[in-house]
Amino acid sequence: MFSSIPKIKICGITREADAQFAASLGVDALGFVLAESSRRVDPHVVRKITLSLPPFVSTVGVFVDADMDSVSQIAAFCRLDWIQLHGNETPDYCKALDFRLLKAIRVKDRQSVELMVVYKGCVNGFVLDTYVKGQQGGTGKAFDWTLAREAGKYGPVILSGGLTPENVREAIQAVCPHGVDVSSGVESVPGIKDHDKMRRFVEQAMKSGSDSVSKPKQARNIT
Repeated sequence: MFSSIPKIKICGITREADAQFAASLGVDALGFVLAESSRRVDPHVVRKITLSLPPFVSTVGVFVDADMDSVSQIAAFCRLDWIQLHGNETPDYCKALDFRLLKAIRVKDRQSVELMVVYKGCVNGFVLDTYVKGQQGGTGKAFDWTLAREAGKYGPVILSGGLTPENVREAIQAVCPHGVDVSSGVESVPGIKDHDKMRRFVEQAMKSGSDSVSKPKQARNIT
């Protein structure tokens, strides 16, 4: 039997107050959307927030099919630790970026998971989100978690898509992910975080460390 607490990432941060509160809760990473979205944030704001954070809180920039040079420049300016690619970026694109990378996979069915094989060795981990036509992320909808568990053979899995304070503990028990990633599930409106929901989400995710699960998780290397 194995029990542990997954990494916790809160994405769609747009305000310093929300970032600081998340950090005070002990989250591992904060995500900033730097692509077209209702949660898009200006790079100057991201830089201000990242420079204000305490030690050991990782910062992740979310990009969608952006020019490679632009991604590198923005990531360096914002002092990002990680880049998360949420579009149709190819394995060659990923290999060419001199950054630690997470590749988002929009899960529709088992075939979506099987396509992850082409990115194996090109990225450091995968963010599994729910496929919704016309939306790249932040859908607030969950997918079949058994598929997420199967995806672990391709690399560390960060579970996303429809997670809330009410279901995150169940999701962790079902998937045994390397990490969990939440955005809309802890918001009052897009881009504005609800601090009570954030607190409850983190509490429930951390309680998963006391839950018994049947399958060992992969070694954690996203720090």
